[in-house]
Amino acid sequence: MTTYIVLMNWTEQGAKNVRDSPKRLDAAKKQLGEMGGSFKSFYLTMGEFDMVSVVEAPDDAVLARFALMLGSGGSVRTRTLKAFPEFAYREIISSLG
Repeated sequence: MTTYIVLMNWTEQGAKNVRDSPKRLDAAKKQLGEMGGSFKSFYLTMGEFDMVSVVEAPDDAVLARFALMLGSGGSVRTRTLKAFPEFAYREIISSLG
């Protein structure tokens, strides 16, 4: 599984219907699970982004489809970062020579 950091902001529609946000999160967790992935953590945040989640998915294509599905709902906009765990970080750095 590949790890991704998903940064989210509510759209105007999402903010207007913020009380429905927990239901939308539950639906997103179910959808990603059906796609073979999972949420590892979720945070409401202060600052540039409204929410941040750490998710896992089988590959980039699955996560891309998931992010497009989230965006098409009209309540959030996402930015996705592919994350490398510490062991991969160490391997990448050590391969520099």
